[in-house]
Amino acid sequence: MSLLVTSARLRTFLRTFLIQGSWNYRSLIGGGLAYTLLPMLRAKFRGEPEQLHSAVRRHVQAFNAHPYLSGIATGAVVRLEEEGADPEMIGRFKDAIRGSLGSLGDGLIWAGFRPLVLLLALMVGWLGAPPYVVIGLFLILYNIGHLWLRVWSFLIGLQGGHRVVERLREADLPGLTRKTLAAGSLALGALVGVVVMDGRSLGAGFWPWLLVSAVGFALGHRVGYAAWRPTAVLTALAVLALSILGLA
Repeated sequence: MSLLVTSARLRTFLRTFLIQGSWNYRSLIGGGLAYTLLPMLRAKFRGEPEQLHSAVRRHVQAFNAHPYLSGIATGAVVRLEEEGADPEMIGRFKDAIRGSLGSLGDGLIWAGFRPLVLLLALMVGWLGAPPYVVIGLFLILYNIGHLWLRVWSFLIGLQGGHRVVERLREADLPGLTRKTLAAGSLALGALVGVVVMDGRSLGAGFWPWLLVSAVGFALGHRVGYAAWRPTAVLTALAVLALSILGLA
């Protein structure tokens, strides 16, 4: 692999961090994807401005994906463009994967991983860690996860090319999402337990909080994951309120 190709791929990956910079209702992140691919396209069409402009126009069309998983599409398109694949085939490939990359990312990150990390940080804070430790723990854990996912996404797309869907099946992101949601539910229950057993719980005593916890458990068992997000939000707000009152 030439130094030019390696440099173009590296710059393309770094630009994935800015893929949402031109988000709009017409093309969604299509403009961001074209911007991300520009280093590779410039390397491929050096001295051919017409072909370069044509390629950019092709990629600026409507496209959508979760930003952390957009590297899958970016890496795969880089591979296809480098191999000289038919532009129409590349367009069909992008249309085929864009919906799944959005829904997979939303479930894994927004509904699973981010609330899990937040709950872990809140638990540490409620156990007595100073605020800077809580904030630092959240930022470190979250960014380790999200940076790893960005790198993994780009590499799996680059290696898979048009076969990246098969690689995604092997990775089993839906299964990982279910495990993350289960871990989040466990963390939420642990945080509620810590708050209930702590003497700072608004001075309401043990039994009222135990009753609230029992009701919450019954609702969660009955409703399932549909109650996960609102329960997490309410718990986080309760912990915040209790922390403020405890500091007052």
